[in-house]
Amino acid sequence: MQPITWLADSDPPTRLPPTGQALADPNGLLAAGGALTPDWLVHAYRHGVFPWYGPGQPILWWSPDPRAVLLPQEFHVSRSLARAIRNRGYRTTIDAAFAEVVAGCAAPRRTGGGTWLSPAMQVAYRALFERGLAHSVETWLGERLVGGIYGVALGRVFFGESMFSRARDASKVALARLVAECRRHDIPLIDCQVPSAHLASLGSRCLTRAAFEARLAALVTDAQPAWRQ
Repeated sequence: MQPITWLADSDPPTRLPPTGQALADPNGLLAAGGALTPDWLVHAYRHGVFPWYGPGQPILWWSPDPRAVLLPQEFHVSRSLARAIRNRGYRTTIDAAFAEVVAGCAAPRRTGGGTWLSPAMQVAYRALFERGLAHSVETWLGERLVGGIYGVALGRVFFGESMFSRARDASKVALARLVAECRRHDIPLIDCQVPSAHLASLGSRCLTRAAFEARLAALVTDAQPAWRQ
């Protein structure tokens, strides 16, 4: 493995190296260390970089190539999802239970897999939420939170982070609401980070790192839409 840049937690976020230095294997690994402050996270996302690391690891920063994205106008609502939205009694809200959605995403999966959302990461995203830079969509069944999705919003880009489901199609229903909100706010790009068959079934596509960063340069601005509460 080629060496990567190691960063001190006292370093400014501008110490993140150019994404062209990211490794090919593992795909996109760019740097280790640094901090999870709002300034660090905003700088990283603006440049197409996100944190992801497991228990016992330092903070790891990634910029995979290719990059999975979802264009809201290309989101595919299957017949089964349309039925779930119409007939299962779900309702959705925006930013009504951000901390609970993050906690739901952090909970162990039924498959027994671990979670990358450490307590420090949860605190970091809650801090962005308090600044109006992170948002959640909640899916409810009655008064019970059964699914949700959250991510970071900068200018006209939504950087999806994670979603969870405790009832059939509940996370997909939340995603459909997120897509509707992005259309309403003229947000033409949802970052999905790493390609997967599941994302492809919903209409995602892959962009090269260069193409993704070109879109960020055009779409990430200081202007923030007023998300519906």
